[in-house]
Amino acid sequence: MIEIVFEETRKRTAAYDGETCVGLCAYAEDGAVWTACHTEVEPVYGGQGIAARLVDELVLAARERGVKIVPTCSYVLRQFEKTTEYGSVRG
Repeated sequence: MIEIVFEETRKRTAAYDGETCVGLCAYAEDGAVWTACHTEVEPVYGGQGIAARLVDELVLAARERGVKIVPTCSYVLRQFEKTTEYGSVRG
């Protein structure tokens, strides 16, 4: 089973298959604004919804910390456009 975790010190959410990182959603931090700049999932894990779960975890972490997310990564931007619940954290 794929585990999704928020790794604050690495400025990312990450997907793990056991000990192996198989995907990530990275952000840059500027005060109370996170710029979501890159999302990737290993091709062999594609089509499982992992990238969407990575964005969900990033949004959850942002809500918990009271910060906004500026989606510059094309995937994150598409997720923000189609998921109205993300509106509260969009910067």
